[in-house]
Amino acid sequence: MYRSLVRHDRLETFRVAVKETDLLVSACKGLADETRNLILKHRMPLERYLQDHPQFLSSLMPLAIDRFAPPIVQTMIKAGRTAGVGPMASVAGALAEYVGMDLLEHSDEVIVENGGDVFIRSENVLTVAIFAGASRFSNKIGVRIHAPGGPIGVCTSSGTVGHSLSFGKADAVVVVSDSTPLADAAATAIGNLLHEREDMAGAIERAKQIAGVSGVVIVMGDELAVAGQVELVKL
Repeated sequence: MYRSLVRHDRLETFRVAVKETDLLVSACKGLADETRNLILKHRMPLERYLQDHPQFLSSLMPLAIDRFAPPIVQTMIKAGRTAGVGPMASVAGALAEYVGMDLLEHSDEVIVENGGDVFIRSENVLTVAIFAGASRFSNKIGVRIHAPGGPIGVCTSSGTVGHSLSFGKADAVVVVSDSTPLADAAATAIGNLLHEREDMAGAIERAKQIAGVSGVVIVMGDELAVAGQVELVKL
């Protein structure tokens, strides 16, 4: 439903799905075939690693660095260790970033959304809407993004919306970081702390302690908390 809100005057937007990976991509031109090939390129080593290391899939705790693992796996392990969660908490962000970085060979501007986790490379000012279920803030506010010169990740975890694993009850935890996998893992870690509205202050403090997180937005019902380098705008 939230994908129907996507608007880009300059870019061509298309959807590509391979198995569990379902991407909405915006680029300077249609790159559906290239995107499909890139999903397969990065999924295959991850799938093979999962077959040989089942604990990678099931662990809810950080895992040790494996210097023999494929690059995407090492990235996920690092993100999980930084945020204090299992590596699979970063899988959507990792695939969005790896595919997005490769698409930059074909397009100067790339936006890849994967289940609410967004990789962005753009010289232009963009707004990422916050979908927060039944909250009155849902689709009424967004995060303004202007990060010329480098990619940025905006990732969302929710305990009330979607199928992602969360042990909390936040309607939305949005994390901004230069690393999309880290933003994904950090959103999960912060969301796990949120069971009551009284937990919001502690969750904000935890977010400040995660190296690489530049900003966070928490939505729980009619309560909103913001920290770091985040510019909220009305939609």
